Amino acid sequence: QVPVVESGGGLVQPGGSLRLSCVASVSIVGFYYMAWYRQAPGKQRELVATYTNGGSINYADSVKGRFTISRDRAKNTMYLQMNSLKPEDTAVYYCNLRGYSGSSYDYWGQGTQVTISS
Repeated sequence: QVPVVESGGGLVQPGGSLRLSCVASVSIVGFYYMAWYRQAPGKQRELVATYTNGGSINYADSVKGRFTISRDRAKNTMYLQMNSLKPEDTAVYYCNLRGYSGSSYDYWGQGTQVTISS
């Protein structure tokens, strides 16, 4: 069973929007950190946005003002709304959930491809 699954990626023209979803199929009781990362071809994985259980939200400078991270507690789902997309946003996007519930957990999804091209 894959603990978290991303979806919502695709091919979009520059200036367009996408909303990525990350659904957790396991309990995330005790989570303290949720995040979206991305990895472009030939580059290292980079942090895009973070959300802590204390409500703290942070973004990479490259996406500030364009991306929004959010969470739907009832649906066990995390989102990344991406607006004003640029070709340099092209990457595989991954969600990451970390927490502690008896033991620590650190879940990664398999990624969803986002391609920005005209």
